[in-house]
Formats: sequence, C-alpha cells, structure tokens
Amino acid sequence: MTNQSSVIYQLDGKPRLREAIPLGLQHILAMFVGNVTPLIIISNTLELSLADKTMLVQCAMFVSGLITLIQCYKIGPFGARLPIVMGTSFSFVPVVTAVGLKYGYEGILGACFAGALIEVIFGNSMKKLRKYFPPVVTGTVVLAMGISLLPTGINYFAGGFGAPDFGSASNLALGGIVLLTVLVCNQYTKGITSIASILIGLIVGYIVAIPMGKIDFAQISQMANIAIPTPFQFRLEFHLDAIIALMCMFMVSAVETVGDITAIANCGIGRDATDKEITGGVMADGLGSMIASLFGVLPTTSFGQNVGIIAMTKVVNRHVVAIGASFLIIAGVFPKFGALISLMPASVLGGASVMMFAMIAVSGIKLITSEALTNRNSTIVALSLGIGVGLSLVPGVLVNMPESIQLIFGDSGLVLVALIAVTLNIVLPKEQSIVENSTKLNNQIS
Repeated sequence: MTNQSSVIYQLDGKPRLREAIPLGLQHILAMFVGNVTPLIIISNTLELSLADKTMLVQCAMFVSGLITLIQCYKIGPFGARLPIVMGTSFSFVPVVTAVGLKYGYEGILGACFAGALIEVIFGNSMKKLRKYFPPVVTGTVVLAMGISLLPTGINYFAGGFGAPDFGSASNLALGGIVLLTVLVCNQYTKGITSIASILIGLIVGYIVAIPMGKIDFAQISQMANIAIPTPFQFRLEFHLDAIIALMCMFMVSAVETVGDITAIANCGIGRDATDKEITGGVMADGLGSMIASLFGVLPTTSFGQNVGIIAMTKVVNRHVVAIGASFLIIAGVFPKFGALISLMPASVLGGASVMMFAMIAVSGIKLITSEALTNRNSTIVALSLGIGVGLSLVPGVLVNMPESIQLIFGDSGLVLVALIAVTLNIVLPKEQSIVENSTKLNNQIS
C-alpha cells in the first residue's frame, strides 16, 4: 500500500485535496503577478482602454490555466505530461512593444500567432534536434534564466519597478519577513508546512501588508461578478518584418521550455526528460501562444519560478499543478477572485521570488555538472554566460546597433546565451574520454 504522505512526490500520484489545494495555490500565487504584468505594460504603452485592459487580464488567466492543463495531461501530440505551469512571457515584452508601436495591438497578435505556429513545427522536430541540446546547453540556458530573473526578484523585493516607495524600509522589511518565513518553514519544519513554505510565506506577507496600508480592497468592489473570456476581441494583422522578429523570440522560448522540462525531470523525478516530453512540451508552448493570440493576449511559455518551486520542494505531482490551473481558470471567470490575488504587494512576491529564482540557477548548475565539466563544456558555459548575460548587464553596448538587434539580443541575454551555447556545442571538437584515451595509449604501447 502506498504511503499517502509520499503521493505528493509522485508524478501520477493523487494526493488528498487538503494537500493538493494549498500546494496548487502556491504555484499560482508565485506566478500570478508575472502572468498579468506584461499585458498591463503593453496596454499602458499602447494606451488601451481600461475595459480592454481588464478583459485582457482575465483572458490571460483563463488561457494560462487552460494551457497548463494541456501540459499536465496532454491533448494529442500537445503537452509534456509534466507539471509545467504556463503563463504570459516577460521575454516578449521588448519586441512586441516595438511591433505594437509600429503596427498596433492587432499587428502584435498576428505576428505572435504566426511565430507560435513556427514553434509548433519546430517542436515537432525536437526528436531530431535534441542532440543539439545536451545537458551542458540546456543547463546553461536554465542557469542564465535564473540569473536573468534575479533582478526581477530583487525589483519586486524593493516594491516593484516605478513604485513611489521603491526601496523603502517598509518594502524591504515586508520582503524580508516573507523570505524568512519561507526559509524557516522549508528548513525547520516537516510535512505540509515544509513543502508549502512558499505559500505560507506569501500568506504571512499578505496579512502583514494589510495593517501596513499596502493593500486597497476598495478596488475589488468595482469588479464584475462574472466575466466570461471570449476570443476574437481583436483582429489579427500579419506583417512580415514583425513575424520575423517574433520568430526569433519563439525559438528562444522553445529553448527555455526545453530547459524547464529538463530541469523538472532532472530535479523533480531524478531522470532525463524523454523525447516525447520535450516534443510535446515545446509543441504545447506554441499551441498555447496561438490560443493566446486568439484571445487577444501575449505569448505564453513555461514559468521558471514554478520550476524553482519544484526544485525546492521536490513536489513533482501533476495533479497538484492541475489544481492550481483550475484556480487560474476560476480567476479568469470571476474577476473578484483574481483581483484579490492581484492585490498582493510586489515586495511580498519578491520575498518568495528571490529564493525561487536562485533555485532555478542552482538547477542549471546541477544540469551542467551532470556531465563531466571538461575543458570543452567549461568553454561553452563560460562564453555563453560571459557574452549573453554580460551584454544584458550593460545594454549600452548595443546602442549603435539597429533597434531590432537591440531588442532581440539586449534584454535578458537569453537569445545570445542559447545561440552561443548551441553553436559552440556543434562546432567545438568532442573531447575523448579518459577510457578512450587509455585504450588508445595501450594500443600504441602494444
């Protein structure tokens, strides 16, 4: 008979609802703000109406929940059958901003739909292409992903970009309370309080923020009780230059997803990801972005912070993530439910994010070192991180390059990291193993 307490650590286990619900909510709370923030940024940049902005936020939650379920349980060839949480991608923001300023929101959606279709085709070929993504490549991308997310976590910790009280003592104290709560629960307790440490930290921070005056519940009363997300609220317009620009980003999104799938399989299950998991996961990534375009929202991708939760808690149960996805869909239908979560102060989220994002980087290190860190592999990691991450830290380096180059290569650096890692893995000569060298030497002696 299976020990019920161990079910949550099994991919196909069916834990009790009293365990699955808080663990599922933990995933949703961790990604909620990140899921809607890109849409808010683009809506403000393009000066969309408040009604459009509200509708897009609801659609983003609904679509994220739907695609997460597809990743968990698979429909046809789409889905990895792994606990992958899908959400609106931050990586696309710089490029879609440029496209939106040139062609409007309809131009963004058309380019995203076409680019996502290319990712589906790319994903379908992953079995043949997988040899170009060994652990040293995917691990480097995952490591770079964690490093690139850390500034976002610290930004949240201090109150969120543009906050009038950014870096205030109250924000830093609130983030510190959350981080300390997560650390204590994770390391000094056992059972549900340990594996749900991030959720507990977020709840504690939320409660503490109320008397601090950081949450205004008056906004909830202005929300409708029910709002059914509907597709085709915006037209799709197709422009070749916009499509080409987005295609580059979708290739990066695919590599990120490969890295996330690899990290989940490696850190959560203790094995390598299968061809079917990688192919299905990348195809679902593209399908999700196609559906997102029809609902008027930005591309979706696997969320690194949720990979961080799995790496930290070792709870790799797809049923738990599916429960969380159900809450996302509910939030998309009942605006007040979503608003209650979206009121969470940025510093509360930052307190948990710092730990989660750092765990992603650690997962990347584990992937890289799962193979011998030879001179060749060290060179791949060093050059990929040195140039890719280095340029992202000094954006002025590309100031004299065309705007399209700046947007694609100068944001998070992940495009360059992935491109350099894949290229070096192809062109650098393979090193002979110690066994091969020993055999060759023995043959020469004899």
